[in-house]
Amino acid sequence: MPRTVKQEEYTAKRNQILDATQRLVFSKGYERMTLQDIRNALQISSGAFYHYFDSKQAVLEAFIERIQQETEKPLLPIIHDPHLSAIEKFQGFFDTLDRLRIAHKADVVAFARIWYTDENAIVRQKVDEAIVKQRAPLLNQIVHQGIRDGLFTTVYPDQAGEVILSLLQGMSNTHARLVFSFDEEDGDLDERIERIIASHAAYMDAIERVLGAAPHSLYRADPEAVKLWLEAASESA
Repeated sequence: MPRTVKQEEYTAKRNQILDATQRLVFSKGYERMTLQDIRNALQISSGAFYHYFDSKQAVLEAFIERIQQETEKPLLPIIHDPHLSAIEKFQGFFDTLDRLRIAHKADVVAFARIWYTDENAIVRQKVDEAIVKQRAPLLNQIVHQGIRDGLFTTVYPDQAGEVILSLLQGMSNTHARLVFSFDEEDGDLDERIERIIASHAAYMDAIERVLGAAPHSLYRADPEAVKLWLEAASESA
């Protein structure tokens, strides 16, 4: 007779496996992580593990899905708020992500050091693709609202979200490289702050152009906030 498991217990155990996967991805890297590593971390048998996931790919897909769900929750109230203009929604989108990062700054810095290594190249690409697929339709809703309200003039409203997210991912990669570089050729603290500020401004300008929005409709990076991130990265080195 097949074993039956209550849904709550099944979900809890599945989340334990994903929690262990996350720790291993951050400490060891997805490429070097094995299913045996996960089983060892939880001290479970192969049979018990395969009751929840049948492959490393299945674990990866569930891991990415959970990231999608967690990152979507704080954004949906902004997207669906009928009292916010399209510009305010975009700004709220950026502000929410910034607040979440700042609230967990030390963890974000530690995570980023591992996230941008070669060992996590595949999972990083998969997560980026999943985030674009998830968020592009949400951003497109804002774009259509902005067009209706006369704030945006793009002729590609159904493609704008994907383009904007690609720019944001490019900006994140650039900023991570600048934040975590400590070579002498990268200059002193003030110079690196200026480079990050200029990079952020360039990407925001590009997003405004994609939207057909007025110049400086979207925020630019604050030098003091950038300095805090650089100092946090330096302390964790």
